[in-house]
Order: sequence, then structure tokens, then C-alpha cells
Amino acid sequence: MTRLPQTKIAVNTLDFETFPLVKPTGFREYDARWWFGLPTDEKPSELNLYGVQALGEGLGTLMHERGVDPKIAVGHDFRHYSLGIKMALMTGLMNSGVNVHDIGLALSPMAYFAQFHLDCAGVAMVTASHNSNGWTGVKMGIEAPLTFGPDEMARLKAIVLNGESKPRPGGSYHYVDGVREAYIEDLTKNVKLSRPIRIVAACGNGTAGAFAEEALKRIGADVVPVECELDWSFPNYNPNPESLEMLHAMRDACLQNKAEVALGFDGDGDRCGVVDNEGEEIFADKVGVMLARDLSAQYENAQFVVDVKSTGLYHTDPVLKTNGAKTDYYKTGHSYIKRRVHDLKALVGFEKSGHYFFNAPIGRGYDDGLVSAIAILQMLDRNPDKSMADLRKALPKTWGSPTMSPYCADEEKYGVIERIIAEVQSDADAGMKILGQSIIDVNTVNGVRFTLEDGTWGLMRASSNTPNLVVVVESPASEENMFGMFREIERRLAAYSEIGEFDQKI
Repeated sequence: MTRLPQTKIAVNTLDFETFPLVKPTGFREYDARWWFGLPTDEKPSELNLYGVQALGEGLGTLMHERGVDPKIAVGHDFRHYSLGIKMALMTGLMNSGVNVHDIGLALSPMAYFAQFHLDCAGVAMVTASHNSNGWTGVKMGIEAPLTFGPDEMARLKAIVLNGESKPRPGGSYHYVDGVREAYIEDLTKNVKLSRPIRIVAACGNGTAGAFAEEALKRIGADVVPVECELDWSFPNYNPNPESLEMLHAMRDACLQNKAEVALGFDGDGDRCGVVDNEGEEIFADKVGVMLARDLSAQYENAQFVVDVKSTGLYHTDPVLKTNGAKTDYYKTGHSYIKRRVHDLKALVGFEKSGHYFFNAPIGRGYDDGLVSAIAILQMLDRNPDKSMADLRKALPKTWGSPTMSPYCADEEKYGVIERIIAEVQSDADAGMKILGQSIIDVNTVNGVRFTLEDGTWGLMRASSNTPNLVVVVESPASEENMFGMFREIERRLAAYSEIGEFDQKI
């Protein structure tokens, strides 16, 4: 790249159409995420198309630097600007001497699948994931099934922002037909339900609408599609299975159609949300416990990995203990959990956000909402005398919160969390009482998760993707203690001027 990317350029100017714009904070811990902008929005753009080209050149340079075969599968999600962003990214990749294999419109897991299917060392998926319109980003990897972690992202950031990209000959472009069909065939081969389980598949008019209904019908499910028509304006709600709007739509459709379960998919199809036959949302970490119970009965000494936002039941559930299952709590983030699953050779990794990572012999180790949906339906098929609500009610009772996100700028959030970690650790060392109890454990693998004597815990960490902190609380003792823990966290956060309003509260 002959022109050094700039970190700030006003839109609707000559410079915006002339120079690359790349805001440094878009390089996250394990992927890249920027506000690309909408014509009607006054929020400043953090990235332009020349900036995307610079990103592609940086990624290609990194591939050569790391000595991997310069061959990459590239896909894009269903937003009105994603194809244009992908074209700019591919231009940069080709300019850096990379052979680009364009797989067209894709889910993120379809792009990961393409690495295996097309024998590509690299993958680049243009997607804003569950973020609202106006956001864009790229999920990347050069070692299937893994995606970038902090080391690769830090090096990529340096290459791009310092203008270290090197143009190379040999780049090429290939559009590859048939990857969608091959992906769906791979999902559904050797899977057949013994009965036509009636389900709702909700896609929020996002990319998963082009895949979910067909894939689930192929395994014998009776599918009721909800907002599966592609519409990049997202006229009903943002396709995010953690949002209340999407959960309400899933609940209503499930009850109206007398379905056994409602499954909701996010904007790039790597997550699956669940509402049971009684219309109750089941948080993804609790669904994970249900699946862990089912799978640990089939696979001896099953190893699982979960993120620090997840329920404490993975350690305390009596069924998992009886089945000899082991669980490791690790950093939140699809790249972190994916790598941890790979390193520990775990059977499955579960995140509270709904990213599930099924390893061999079930999957290939990457997160795929459709693989998760199929596993849930197979669990129901193996328990014909129990409904999804029955399986939920069979879990030990805990009171837990959704993921809550108070605002904190990208430039400030990590420093704030470091101060909070030190404060909590100091209080634990000093024997401070919370809800009349001592802090018996402080986990700092990702932010700080502190646990009281009765098992009540609270988590505060920096979001890896957006300018927010992340707060989760849970109590196995009482709803009152869950609320008490949240009030304690609110009190702590109120002391920091850098922290703003919550997106939601309990």
C-alpha cells in the first residue's frame, strides 16, 4: 500500500474518496469490526473502501509472512454494503499475491467449511455478525478451523496502519459455484430424525434465511419459517437471538404453531437462540448444559469448554458429575473458545452468547448455528417422552441475568477493567463481605468473575467487539441474591465516569 491509512477523515469530502480510512480501534481481540456508516446517519465512518483494500493487502502480506499457502476463501453476509466491501477486500488480497476464491453470499460457518472443501489455508468473512446495520467487519483465519487471536490481530493492525503491506505478483480471482449446496449437504449427511419434530426457524430476514429452512427440512424436521425472506433493511428486528424483539417473535411463533422448539439464528449464522415449547427463552449457556448432559451420556469422560459468562452449573450439575464430564472456564470470544477446544481436544465448547463449537466426531471445531440446531433436535429425538421445557426444568434451578452492556469507549474500556479487577481482588484479600458473604473465588482469565460462598457470582469484562463493558450475574441460591449481586456491580461501576448507560438491566 503506497498510501498510509488515515485514522480520521470526514465523510462526503474529496479526501474520503481519495485516501484510505482505517480507525485503529476496529482491530479487535480476535476479529475486525468498524462502523462503516449509513447515508442518513451522522455518526462518523471509521472505515472506507480504500481502507478495506488496505486491510486486504495487510491480510495477504500476513499470509506470506507466516508462510501459509496464499489461497483464501472469501464470503459476505446479507447487508446492502457487504458485497462492495468484499470486492474491495479481494482487490487488496489479490494485490498482495493471494489466490482469492469467492464463495458468494455465505454464513460464517459456510466460509469456515470452504477452507476444508476448497483446501484453502485462509478464510475472510465479511460480516457485521449480530451488530446492527451500519457496522461491518471481517472474521479471518489462516489455520483451519481456528480464527485469529490477539497475536495475529496485533500483527495485522501493525501491517495495515504502518503501511507495511507488500504488493506481490501471482494474485488471482475465482468465483466458486456450489459451495452453498456442498455446505448444506455436509451438514445433513447421515442425519435423519426418527419423527418430524415441529420447529420454528427464525432468521430476522438475515443471511441464515437462505440456509436454515432447507437444511432443517432435509433432516426431517417440520419447519415453520419466520422472517426467512432476505431483506437487508431488517424490517422487523435486528437478527440477534439475544435481542428481546427476536425472542418475542420466536416465542409467539412457537406458541401459535404448537412447535416443540423455536430456533433463532443471528446475522451470519454462527449462533442459535432457543425458546422452548412453553414460550420460555433458554439462555444459551443453559442449553449448553442440556446438550452436555445428552452428549456426556454418549461419550465417556467428555471434556467441555465454556466462557466466563456461563452458568456455574457446568461445575455443579449432578448429572454431568455422574457422567464424568469435565469443564474448563475460559475467555469469552469465538476465537478464544475455538482455540481452547482445539488445544484441549474437547468435545464441545459453549458460549453464553450462543456460539457452540462441536469438535470431531460431531463437527470440525468451528461455531455453526445450524450444527447447534441439529444437535438440539437430535437431543429431542433421543428423548421422545420429554419436551424442551421438560429438559429445561430438569436442570438445577439458578437465577441468571442476560448479558448486559454499559457503554464504555473502546479507547478506555480495557484500562477501566484493569482498575476494576484490582479493586475486586483487593476487596477479596481484605475479607470484604458482599450480601453478608465472603468472596471465595476471583477468576481473572477475562475481566473479573467473583464468586460468593453460596455460589452467587458476578462478571465484569470489556466487550471484544463494541464500545461496552459486559456484565452478567447468577445465583443458585435465590433471585434476591441475583439482584443483590447486580446492585453491587452497579454500585462499583457508578464510581467510574468513563462508564455510561446500560443497554438493559434486570
